[in-house]
Amino acid sequence: MVNATEFKNAMSLLTSAVNVVTTYGESGAHGFTASAVCSVTDTPPTLLVCMKQSSRSHAHFVNNKVLCVNVLNAAHASLSNAFASSKLSSEQRFELGEWQRLQTGAPALTDALVSFDCTIEQIQAVGTHTIFICPIVGIQHNQPEQALVYFNRAYHPVGELVSI
Repeated sequence: MVNATEFKNAMSLLTSAVNVVTTYGESGAHGFTASAVCSVTDTPPTLLVCMKQSSRSHAHFVNNKVLCVNVLNAAHASLSNAFASSKLSSEQRFELGEWQRLQTGAPALTDALVSFDCTIEQIQAVGTHTIFICPIVGIQHNQPEQALVYFNRAYHPVGELVSI
Protein backbone atom coordinates (compact mmCIF):
# COMPACT_ATOMS: atom_id res chain seq x y z
CA MET A 1 0.00 0.00 0.00
CA VAL A 2 1.28 3.48 -0.90
CA ASN A 3 1.20 6.01 1.96
CA ALA A 4 0.07 9.64 1.63
CA THR A 5 3.59 11.12 1.78
CA GLU A 6 4.88 8.82 -0.96
CA PHE A 7 1.85 9.65 -3.09
CA LYS A 8 2.26 13.42 -2.61
CA ASN A 9 5.97 13.25 -3.45
CA ALA A 10 5.25 11.33 -6.63
CA MET A 11 2.39 13.66 -7.62
CA SER A 12 4.68 16.68 -7.24
CA LEU A 13 6.38 15.43 -10.41
CA LEU A 14 3.14 15.48 -12.42
CA THR A 15 3.12 18.86 -14.15
CA SER A 16 -0.28 20.54 -13.83
CA ALA A 17 -1.91 23.70 -15.11
CA VAL A 18 -2.72 26.17 -12.33
CA ASN A 19 -6.33 27.34 -12.13
CA VAL A 20 -8.45 29.56 -9.93
CA VAL A 21 -11.89 28.00 -9.63
CA THR A 22 -14.69 30.35 -8.61
CA THR A 23 -18.38 30.19 -7.73
CA TYR A 24 -21.13 32.69 -7.05
CA GLY A 25 -24.50 32.36 -5.34
CA GLU A 26 -26.54 33.51 -2.38
CA SER A 27 -23.50 33.49 -0.09
CA GLY A 28 -21.36 35.59 -2.41
CA ALA A 29 -18.23 34.93 -4.45
CA HIS A 30 -15.78 32.22 -3.40
CA GLY A 31 -12.78 30.56 -5.01
CA PHE A 32 -9.74 28.36 -4.60
CA THR A 33 -6.56 27.41 -6.45
CA ALA A 34 -6.67 24.01 -8.12
CA SER A 35 -4.43 21.86 -10.23
CA ALA A 36 -6.82 18.89 -10.21
CA VAL A 37 -8.89 19.90 -13.25
CA CYS A 38 -9.22 17.89 -16.45
CA SER A 39 -11.47 17.23 -19.40
CA VAL A 40 -13.94 14.37 -19.19
CA THR A 41 -15.55 14.38 -22.63
CA ASP A 42 -16.10 16.68 -25.59
CA THR A 43 -19.67 15.46 -26.22
CA PRO A 44 -21.06 17.17 -24.24
CA PRO A 45 -18.04 19.34 -23.29
CA THR A 46 -17.42 18.50 -19.62
CA LEU A 47 -14.68 19.07 -17.04
CA LEU A 48 -14.01 17.53 -13.66
CA VAL A 49 -12.73 19.57 -10.74
CA CYS A 50 -11.47 18.11 -7.46
CA MET A 51 -11.80 20.07 -4.21
CA LYS A 52 -10.79 19.26 -0.65
CA GLN A 53 -13.91 18.72 1.47
CA SER A 54 -12.41 20.59 4.43
CA SER A 55 -11.97 23.78 2.35
CA ARG A 56 -13.86 26.74 3.77
CA SER A 57 -15.40 27.31 0.31
CA HIS A 58 -16.54 23.71 -0.22
CA ALA A 59 -20.14 24.19 0.95
CA HIS A 60 -20.54 27.25 -1.29
CA PHE A 61 -19.62 25.25 -4.41
CA VAL A 62 -21.97 22.42 -3.43
CA ASN A 63 -24.84 24.84 -2.77
CA ASN A 64 -24.30 27.13 -5.77
CA LYS A 65 -23.94 24.29 -8.29
CA VAL A 66 -21.95 26.56 -10.66
CA LEU A 67 -18.26 27.22 -11.13
CA CYS A 68 -15.78 28.86 -13.47
CA VAL A 69 -12.34 27.37 -14.12
CA ASN A 70 -9.90 30.21 -14.84
CA VAL A 71 -6.67 28.91 -16.40
CA LEU A 72 -3.84 31.15 -15.18
CA ASN A 73 -1.07 32.69 -17.23
CA ALA A 74 2.56 32.97 -16.13
CA ALA A 75 1.97 36.41 -14.55
CA HIS A 76 -0.67 35.04 -12.13
CA ALA A 77 1.54 33.33 -9.52
CA SER A 78 0.62 35.85 -6.81
CA LEU A 79 -3.10 35.46 -7.61
CA SER A 80 -2.73 31.69 -7.33
CA ASN A 81 -1.06 32.10 -3.93
CA ALA A 82 -3.83 34.44 -2.76
CA PHE A 83 -6.57 31.96 -3.66
CA ALA A 84 -4.61 29.18 -1.95
CA SER A 85 -4.08 31.23 1.23
CA SER A 86 -6.18 30.68 4.33
CA LYS A 87 -5.17 34.16 5.56
CA LEU A 88 -7.26 36.10 3.02
CA SER A 89 -11.03 36.40 3.03
CA SER A 90 -12.99 35.73 -0.14
CA GLU A 91 -13.53 39.47 -0.56
CA GLN A 92 -9.78 40.18 -0.28
CA ARG A 93 -8.98 37.48 -2.84
CA PHE A 94 -11.31 38.96 -5.46
CA GLU A 95 -9.82 42.43 -4.97
CA LEU A 96 -6.59 41.14 -6.56
CA GLY A 97 -7.89 40.58 -10.09
CA GLU A 98 -10.32 41.97 -12.60
CA TRP A 99 -13.45 39.88 -12.81
CA GLN A 100 -16.56 39.64 -14.94
CA ARG A 101 -19.59 37.36 -15.00
CA LEU A 102 -20.35 34.89 -17.74
CA GLN A 103 -23.55 32.86 -18.13
CA THR A 104 -23.60 31.16 -14.70
CA GLY A 105 -22.59 34.27 -12.75
CA ALA A 106 -19.41 32.64 -11.40
CA PRO A 107 -16.50 35.12 -11.55
CA ALA A 108 -14.35 34.88 -14.68
CA LEU A 109 -10.87 36.39 -14.56
CA THR A 110 -10.68 38.90 -17.41
CA ASP A 111 -7.06 38.08 -18.28
CA ALA A 112 -7.11 34.31 -17.74
CA LEU A 113 -5.77 32.26 -20.65
CA VAL A 114 -9.23 30.75 -20.88
CA SER A 115 -12.25 30.58 -18.58
CA PHE A 116 -14.66 27.64 -18.59
CA ASP A 117 -18.09 28.60 -17.24
CA CYS A 118 -19.82 25.48 -15.90
CA THR A 119 -22.75 24.07 -14.04
CA ILE A 120 -22.09 21.33 -11.48
CA GLU A 121 -24.06 18.30 -12.62
CA GLN A 122 -22.68 15.54 -10.39
CA ILE A 123 -20.95 15.57 -7.01
CA GLN A 124 -18.96 12.55 -5.82
CA ALA A 125 -17.09 12.27 -2.52
CA VAL A 126 -13.84 10.28 -2.72
CA GLY A 127 -11.65 10.13 0.39
CA THR A 128 -10.80 13.67 1.51
CA HIS A 129 -11.99 15.30 -1.73
CA THR A 130 -15.09 15.94 -3.79
CA ILE A 131 -15.19 15.48 -7.56
CA PHE A 132 -17.44 17.91 -9.39
CA ILE A 133 -18.56 16.83 -12.88
CA CYS A 134 -19.19 20.06 -14.77
CA PRO A 135 -20.80 20.54 -18.17
CA ILE A 136 -19.39 23.67 -19.84
CA VAL A 137 -21.97 26.32 -20.75
CA GLY A 138 -19.54 28.98 -21.97
CA ILE A 139 -15.89 29.57 -22.81
CA GLN A 140 -13.99 32.85 -22.83
CA HIS A 141 -10.64 32.85 -24.66
CA ASN A 142 -8.04 35.57 -24.21
CA GLN A 143 -4.78 36.50 -25.86
CA PRO A 144 -2.45 33.50 -25.76
CA GLU A 145 0.39 33.93 -23.28
CA GLN A 146 2.65 31.62 -21.35
CA ALA A 147 0.75 29.30 -19.04
CA LEU A 148 1.43 28.91 -15.32
CA VAL A 149 2.17 25.31 -14.34
CA TYR A 150 3.05 23.65 -11.07
CA PHE A 151 5.92 21.15 -11.05
CA ASN A 152 8.08 19.85 -8.21
CA ARG A 153 6.34 22.17 -5.72
CA ALA A 154 7.09 25.37 -7.68
CA TYR A 155 5.49 27.54 -10.36
CA HIS A 156 6.96 27.59 -13.87
CA PRO A 157 6.01 29.43 -17.08
CA VAL A 158 5.44 27.21 -20.07
CA GLY A 159 4.68 27.86 -23.72
CA GLU A 160 6.36 29.77 -26.44
CA LEU A 161 5.41 33.38 -26.96
CA VAL A 162 5.00 34.07 -30.66
CA SER A 163 5.15 37.66 -31.91
CA ILE A 164 3.08 38.51 -34.95
